[in-house]
Parts: sequence; structure tokens; C-alpha cells
Amino acid sequence: MVDWSLAATTGAFLVRSGPVVPREEAELAVSELRELTIDAESHVRALTGLGEGLPLLPGEVVDRPGWVRAAAAGLDALTSKALPRGPGGPLAPLLAGGAGVQTGVVLAFLGARVLGQYDPFGGPGKTGQLVLVAPNVVTAQRAMNVPGRDFRLWVCLHECTHRLQFTAVDWLRDYFADEVERLVGGLTGQDADGLADLVGRLPDTLRQAKRAKAEGSLALADVLQSPKQRAVFDRLLALSTLLEGHADYVMDAVGPAVVPAVETIRSRFTERRKGGGLLDRVLRSLLGVDAKIRQYAQGAAFTRHVVDQVGMDGFNAVWTSPNTLPTRAEIADPDSWVRRIHK
Repeated sequence: MVDWSLAATTGAFLVRSGPVVPREEAELAVSELRELTIDAESHVRALTGLGEGLPLLPGEVVDRPGWVRAAAAGLDALTSKALPRGPGGPLAPLLAGGAGVQTGVVLAFLGARVLGQYDPFGGPGKTGQLVLVAPNVVTAQRAMNVPGRDFRLWVCLHECTHRLQFTAVDWLRDYFADEVERLVGGLTGQDADGLADLVGRLPDTLRQAKRAKAEGSLALADVLQSPKQRAVFDRLLALSTLLEGHADYVMDAVGPAVVPAVETIRSRFTERRKGGGLLDRVLRSLLGVDAKIRQYAQGAAFTRHVVDQVGMDGFNAVWTSPNTLPTRAEIADPDSWVRRIHK
């Protein structure tokens, strides 16, 4: 159990304040981010061929505490079916509170870094919400010394691609929620092959994790699942890699006609992703941020290769059904996906 209200309160309290920005510059950043989401999604639709007939909607611009609260609400909605509810014993409120505080600390760390996100389970009706974190966008743009409007549009292209993935592909939201429920449900003991088995395998798991760290080839999460949970984890990881890589591909493929400074932005942004002090790097590794960065590159390479081989219409076959999504192995070997789907 997680006390999501406490997580939101803790994270919003702990998250660092944003940069000091002149009022005029701040207002310009907020207004452009809100308006550019509509422009960005128009370009994404033209490139991908997805979303015809759907309404073009602005995004919501928030500060860092606003993102923390939105993220906590979205995670609550996503995990509500899988995590246990109700009394759960005399220690349940204490445990939920402890988990809420810990989660809030993580959200505070991420809240100072996330530029934006589309949460398919967020928003007032829990039907989806696109948020852009204005102070983080301004901070990144200033640090990289790139044109403000170009960078803001570039960020919007990425997040609008995520929104379109979930709004144009009508089965994706429920599929993702069901897979998360299977994973979390197993790890909380609702699955007999889940948490009890994991605890029994803990000594071997720790040895595997130590070897994996030494080899740099496997994240800790990779060795924590039973075979059944590993299969679910693999499907979720493959989907996440596809979604992130597809968005990274789209934000660059829209081209210099829309974002004149795109090559400079991409180069400096890639370098920025590698940066940070020792503590920052340790925290990013523990939270899986570095693994997520690798996902961008792997997923973008998959998307680029498939589009080169079979065109955008051929690539869009990934959205046909869960059976046409690439596996983890196919992400690494795009030709195997092309052979399976385009026989």
C-alpha cells in the first residue's frame, strides 16, 4: 500500500524551487508551451499518419509541485486495482505512510528534472493528461543555450507523440494498465509465484545483481522477477522502449523546417542526459533513469530501422494489436520484427 496523498504532499514540499526568471520571460514560456502543444501534435499527426479526426487540445503547464501532485494522482489511478486496499491490519496505515514518504522523495527528485509527460491515467476524469513543467523546460533551455521557442516546440513534439500513441491506439491504455496490474499484483503476493518466491530466491538474486553490475549488462530489476513476472516485465519494458524511442524519432524527424535548431538541440540534449554530479548519477542509476535513457536510443534505432525498411505505414503495424508489438528481442533485432509482421 502507498499513501498517495502523503506522497504528493511530501514530494511537493521537498522538490526544489525552479530558477528565478523575469516575469515576462516566464509568462512567454508558459503561454508558448500551452499553445505549442496544438501546433506540435499537428506536425506529429502529419508525420505518423495517426490521430485523424481526434480533437487537437492544449497541454497543461505546471510548476514542479504541480507535476509531483499530477504524477502521484496518475500513479494512484494506475496501481489502484493491483495494490491492496482496505484495513489490512493494524500496521497498514503506518506502512502505507512510510511508502508514501519514500515515494514522495523519489517524486521530488524527478520533479526537478522531468520536462513534461503524457499520463494516460491522469487528469480530472483519469482519462489522460499532458503536462509540461515550465521551470524545468526553462532551466534546460538556458543550460544548453538554445533558442527558446525551438526547444519548447521540440519538447512538445515528444510529449504530444506520447499523447497520440495512447489516444489514437484505442487498446493501448487498457493493455498497459492490465500489464502493470499483473506485474504489481504478482510482486505484492496476489500471485503465488510472486513475492514469496522472490524472497526465497533473495541470496541468489543478490549474487546475480552483483555480477550484472560488474558486467554492466543487466539492471537490478531484470533479476527480481520470477519467470512469470519476468515475462510481464519484458513485455512492459519492450512497450516502454518502443513508446520512448518512437517519440524520440518523431521529435527529430519532424525536421529543421519546423525546429530550425533541431540538430544543435539534439546534440546538446544528449550530452546533458549524461551529466550530473556523483550523487545525481547514483540516484539516477538507483531510480532507473539511466536505463530509461538507453531506452530512448534503443527504441529510436528500432523505429528508424523499421521506417527505413517498410515506411511509416509499415511501421504503424505495431499499433494493430498487442500481438504486433515488438518483443525485447525484436527491439534489438528490428529485422526479426519486420519478418514476423511483414511476411
